[in-house]
Amino acid sequence: MNIGVPKEIKNNENRVGITPAGASLLIQAGHEVYVEAHAGEGSGITDEEFLAVGAHIVNSAKEAWSKEMVIKVKEPLPEEYGFFREDLILFTYLHLAAEPALTEALIQSNTTAIAYETVQVGKELPLLRPMSEVAGRRGTIVAATQLEKHRGGRGILLSGVPGVDRGHVVILGGGSAGVSAARMAIGLGARVTLLEISEDRMRYLEDIFDKSVTILKSNPLNIERVLRNADVLISTILIPGAKADKIVTEAMVQQMPKGSVIIDISIDQGGSVETIDRVTTHDDPVYTKFGVVHYSVANMPGAVPRTSTFALTNATITYAERIATKGVKRALLDDPSLLLGLNVAKGKVTYKAIADAFGYAYYDPYTVLTQE
Repeated sequence: MNIGVPKEIKNNENRVGITPAGASLLIQAGHEVYVEAHAGEGSGITDEEFLAVGAHIVNSAKEAWSKEMVIKVKEPLPEEYGFFREDLILFTYLHLAAEPALTEALIQSNTTAIAYETVQVGKELPLLRPMSEVAGRRGTIVAATQLEKHRGGRGILLSGVPGVDRGHVVILGGGSAGVSAARMAIGLGARVTLLEISEDRMRYLEDIFDKSVTILKSNPLNIERVLRNADVLISTILIPGAKADKIVTEAMVQQMPKGSVIIDISIDQGGSVETIDRVTTHDDPVYTKFGVVHYSVANMPGAVPRTSTFALTNATITYAERIATKGVKRALLDDPSLLLGLNVAKGKVTYKAIADAFGYAYYDPYTVLTQE
């Protein structure tokens, strides 16, 4: 199979869809890899490194997008919709439940769109996990920085010093991002409260964190109570493939201390904080509402692209190789986990949460693939 890797064009998105090691694995399996010139530079990967493993360098996005399968990082932007076509396999993060225009463009073009974030093994999301881990850890670092007074924060050092209280970090959600955020907050010396809805998950979190984190049941009353004295809120709420629920209300935010900081890691799925009414960028990442600093950058891992690119390829390359080697239909039908990644095919929405979000008819992916 001929595989294209275009350069990412989202604001300050310096990741690239594949590393030279990943390209090498595909090439050794008999495939051809075409990387757009300079696509890896933001991640510290040169064109020469791709060439050294046998990949081809192409001079335009059009050439990279013309291949049978395109491997990306972030969802395509409107200027890329013109590259969609019926015989294209798109393998990337899509987050379609928050992207009505992109969803419609994929439907109209009959593109086969497989989303990293809905590939699911049991309860795990293996292709989302590495970026959740990056976003969670970075979320705590961003919050610690935004708490500085000259950035609009409360002027608090999360670790405190002898005789002075530590900063209080509240984390919503005990998945990969929440656990990573908590570990980083503990490492920075903060006082940490984590709220989780699943009883089984709460017990797991208690086991791994022992007494270093306060674990509470996630419900409106508990959220409201802990936010009254929170210096930082990191929301990691995620429903696979669906738009995030607004768990944190405007009234809750209004009760937070002035200069406190909110980081919404689920903003690329619509966000779970009611007062986050916009997606921000790395160029202009924060705004203040009700005296609280809000950070809602949709591509947080893009700020640490080298780490993120290598972590992402480690997770995605096995699935990419299966699609390329078996063909997309056989690869999907042979692997129920990968089949869950199919969001749009043959002009039909094949992931129920996306169909529900926009009122499209939902089509079973197995039926869509096996219909002649």
